Amino acid sequence: MRGGGNMNKMMKQMQKMQKDMAKAQEELQDMTFEATAGGGMVKVTANGNKVITDIEIKEEVVDPDDVEMLQDLILAATNEVIKKVDDKTNDTMGEFTKGLNLPGGMF
Repeated sequence: MRGGGNMNKMMKQMQKMQKDMAKAQEELQDMTFEATAGGGMVKVTANGNKVITDIEIKEEVVDPDDVEMLQDLILAATNEVIKKVDDKTNDTMGEFTKGLNLPGGMF
């Protein structure tokens, strides 16, 4: 029955890993991420769920004759903040999958 002891140990390790992963995911969701564009003219804030929670636009970048530039700055900052959330999520969750030989990009 030696194998049974190893199996129990492995199951306990897996349960601990699941618990740790759930905690890490919770912590990620509570984090705040920021990205700027245009030298800080536009700042977008998101939480770990990729929900945009705030957009700040400096008054001097608002030009009724160049709305397209403002739209580009908002898009750039939004895409960057989402990338930051993804990168942090991948880094954090990747710690749990090291050595498991899972296909890349699972988190």
